[in-house]
Amino acid sequence: MKRIAIIPARGGSKRIPRKNIIDFNGKPMIAWTIDAALKSGCFDQVLVSTDSEEIVEVSLAAGASVPFLRQENADDAALSSMATISALKQAETHWQTRFDLVAQLMPNCPLRDAEHIRAAMDNFQAHNIDYQISCFRFGWMNPWWAVKLDGDMVPTRLFPEAMTKRSQNLEHLYCPTGAIWIAGRDALLEAGTFYGPDHRYHPMDWIGAVDIDDMDDYRMALALARMRREGGA
Repeated sequence: MKRIAIIPARGGSKRIPRKNIIDFNGKPMIAWTIDAALKSGCFDQVLVSTDSEEIVEVSLAAGASVPFLRQENADDAALSSMATISALKQAETHWQTRFDLVAQLMPNCPLRDAEHIRAAMDNFQAHNIDYQISCFRFGWMNPWWAVKLDGDMVPTRLFPEAMTKRSQNLEHLYCPTGAIWIAGRDALLEAGTFYGPDHRYHPMDWIGAVDIDDMDDYRMALALARMRREGGA
């Protein structure tokens, strides 16, 4: 079975300029994902799919394969699944080989490590499934209390039934993260998304699952990385 990790990394970013290669804890952001994928030992190829020559240079220095630039699904409207599918097709043409399993690793999840990837891959293969999405359990930020606010700040509760229960009696809720998405090749191409029929979730710890989308996320992730380095997280 041939397995490929695809790291989709556009050059443009509106909320954090040059986000995928901004310095994070002493290395370009994307380098942490490349390093985790390589150290996991799970893949025949670790491919960065990008439209940016600058990201190509950084990714090659970090040890990834970048034999081509992204040909399509390169704008900010393109879904990550479609960008990964495009990269998969380009990769199979370039290497003249067929990959059986595809893992999508988003470069804005620098706290996900090799052990997280190995655990996700083991779970995917042990359960003989077609699609697996990484997720984390909500903690202190309990979505059971979520409300929508109108223009006058009047709330509408999303889960009104939860207000009659004690928090410890409520079921755990989970949120998807872009850290580790896995699919079988044929299933992914057929569905056009990792959210294919009967997709499953695979929980991971919330720190490893952190997605960096804006500067608040970035500062929080840096603090968590420092705590982890000092043995506190």
